[in-house]
Amino acid sequence: MSELIESETDAAASVDPDVGLSAADVAERTASGQTNAFETRTSRSAWSIIRANVFTSFNGIVLACFAVLLVLGRWQDALFGLIALANSIIGGVQEFRAKRALDRLALLNAPRARVRRDGIETEPLPSDVVIDDVLVLRAGDQVPADAVVLRSRGLQVDESLLTGESDAVDKNADDEVLSGSIVMAGQGEARVVRVGAGAFANRIAAEVKRFSLVASELRSSIDRVLKWVGWGLGPIGLLVLNAQVMVAGGWVEAWDTGGWVQAVVNAVASITAMIPLGLVLMTSIAFAVGAARLARRKVLVNELPAVEGLARVDVVCLDKTGTITQGDIRFDSAHPLDAVPSGWEGALAWYGAAPDANATARCLRDPYPLAHELDPVAYVPFSSARKWSAVTLAPDAGTWVLGAPEMVLGDEVLEGDGALAGLHGELISTGRRTLVLAHTERSLTEADVDAERLPDGLRAAVIVAFRETVRPDATQTLAYFAAQGVGIRIISGDHPRTVAAIARQVGIDVDGGFDARRLPDDDDELAEVLEHNTVFGRVSPEQKQRMVVALQRAGHTVAMTGDGVNDALAIKTADLGIAMNSGSAATRAVAQLVLLDDRFSHLPGVVAEGRQVIANIERVSMLFLTKTVYATGLAILFGLLLLEFPFLPRQLSITDGLTIGLPAFFLALMPNGQRYVPGFLRRSLSFAIPAGVIIATALTTYTLVARSLGVPQPELRTGSTIILAVVGIWVLTVLSRPITRVKGLVIGTMFIGLVGIYTIPLLTRFFELVDPGETAAYLVALVTVLTIGAIEIVRFFHRRYLARRWDL
Repeated sequence: MSELIESETDAAASVDPDVGLSAADVAERTASGQTNAFETRTSRSAWSIIRANVFTSFNGIVLACFAVLLVLGRWQDALFGLIALANSIIGGVQEFRAKRALDRLALLNAPRARVRRDGIETEPLPSDVVIDDVLVLRAGDQVPADAVVLRSRGLQVDESLLTGESDAVDKNADDEVLSGSIVMAGQGEARVVRVGAGAFANRIAAEVKRFSLVASELRSSIDRVLKWVGWGLGPIGLLVLNAQVMVAGGWVEAWDTGGWVQAVVNAVASITAMIPLGLVLMTSIAFAVGAARLARRKVLVNELPAVEGLARVDVVCLDKTGTITQGDIRFDSAHPLDAVPSGWEGALAWYGAAPDANATARCLRDPYPLAHELDPVAYVPFSSARKWSAVTLAPDAGTWVLGAPEMVLGDEVLEGDGALAGLHGELISTGRRTLVLAHTERSLTEADVDAERLPDGLRAAVIVAFRETVRPDATQTLAYFAAQGVGIRIISGDHPRTVAAIARQVGIDVDGGFDARRLPDDDDELAEVLEHNTVFGRVSPEQKQRMVVALQRAGHTVAMTGDGVNDALAIKTADLGIAMNSGSAATRAVAQLVLLDDRFSHLPGVVAEGRQVIANIERVSMLFLTKTVYATGLAILFGLLLLEFPFLPRQLSITDGLTIGLPAFFLALMPNGQRYVPGFLRRSLSFAIPAGVIIATALTTYTLVARSLGVPQPELRTGSTIILAVVGIWVLTVLSRPITRVKGLVIGTMFIGLVGIYTIPLLTRFFELVDPGETAAYLVALVTVLTIGAIEIVRFFHRRYLARRWDL
């Protein structure tokens, strides 16, 4: 339903959080439309695809020119309209195919809500949540609908996706939690009060629920070129039209004799030649095909232009657990210390069985099963920022604290010469994770719980060790990044020495990790630390985000991978967020890419796909921009010199199709491992402008000389078409180097097609191609050879320029 749906009944307000709604209540609300159903998009809508490929300003200009030629009865010269239509159809079909693949993956990857109905926890789709449902909220959940808290046990919610504020907010009974927010710590129950279009996240079109255009140098550069061309089309078109009318004898004579028809046809040819229609198409196709290829590799692309972002990444920040390791944390051993208090096994059992237990605590369930249900007197839930939790299980029984040893006991205890320090150092040096179970005779007070502070008098009782399995593909993956010049930063909440030990297992040469508690507050100093260190431990969620921002400010393009809710802020902030499918729903929601099968080894392929897209589009753009430059140059020169335009629109279709359109389609999809370097548009124009000027000058010179030799206009047009076609194929060859077998096949096919057009009678008659004559043939050969030589010189200096400026 589109209207706001909100619960206002007194009966609903008294829903028992231990029971929730009955099946009959749910059926009644579903029948009345009081569900959380709301159409969201994880990829582009059908209308946006059609609009992007069909309803563009340049398509409008092409359609207008197409209509003019049809009205004039020159349908043969209106081929470009059919080609533009075909381009739009091809681009739309490719994007629709990618959309279907992505939508199927998104459906399989859809998050689940957790509700209590008839006293039983169930996990329906978020769209099946109804008004007055009792949400069961735990760390890592994303709230599916607006709700009011019924019970809170240390419930903390991050609302940064909605408000921009990254600090977690404590939520107590009667507080409101908004859809789209993330549970960071604790647990609780909440009654749904607004669903569907009335929910807060849906009303503001929360960024995690919609398709958006990520930063794209390709898109912005191409848009800039289109803007320049758009500004020039009007005045240049009028200049050419005036020249063609003057050639026909002037405005009055052209109107009286009908010469204005050919003048308009020539003007249309010059205008349509200036428009780089296929460049937009190839960019869209490359994005869509890249996303579809990643989908076949079980990589969900939430935002299509993120495919380009893959190529721009030069630093990858990796969360250790679930990324380098498999995330299968296992209990290893427990090491009781001297004079350990009794009851420590029961305390570990309670922590393992706690409803909000994280993955590490849940590993305690098998070795320390809970004998009977315990209702704690006071409890401070675990927080990834504090890295400890505390519980008083019974009055006068003291308090048990489980957490990171240095966060619970302090560094001075662990850096001494005692047995505790020695045991702890031995365990973490082997890559094992450690927790300490500490005890104090003091019970937690209400003030302790509210302030989330440790009680006094804590003494270490047990060191608990856990093991993780390193992903078998991690070493090879990290070696690939090193070879490609992509920097690695391993970021973890574990002890720095533990993280460093894991890093050494995957081939990273580090002595020890940097303790994030010593990170400077100054952003510039932080960036300096990040430049000189690879492994970081004891990193809080806020610090992960700060580290990403610091790297970005230092000029890096940053990818962040992770699986836990503590990674969500950093993943959202990074230029490219990559989440593991087995991670929290909140993390998957904010990521541009989701590795559906959790295979870290996909990342090299992911980066390679992005590099292929941007490198191929850069190569293809040089073709299209060269055409735009020479077409603009020809229009200006012929307009100023009052020369008849040397092509019919149908003849330009030959060069557009065989030297740019068809080969560009294949080149845009070929493998290409060239690393990304900023400056796409400048590099493309540094070749296209001189090459285009040379071609325009050559054709103008040919026309002037041919006219002085008395070459008739039909023969002159044929010669111009031959020159442009051969030179165009040579430009294609130059930009395709090194020539592979596939590239050679594409170029050879285009050349055979060109020969066919000039030798098959039906085609020569249609395109009005005639024998240029002996004199014109020699002139055509001379101009073609000289132009090709000049293009080779341009490419030679262009390559030196690229090597000197960008090291390419």
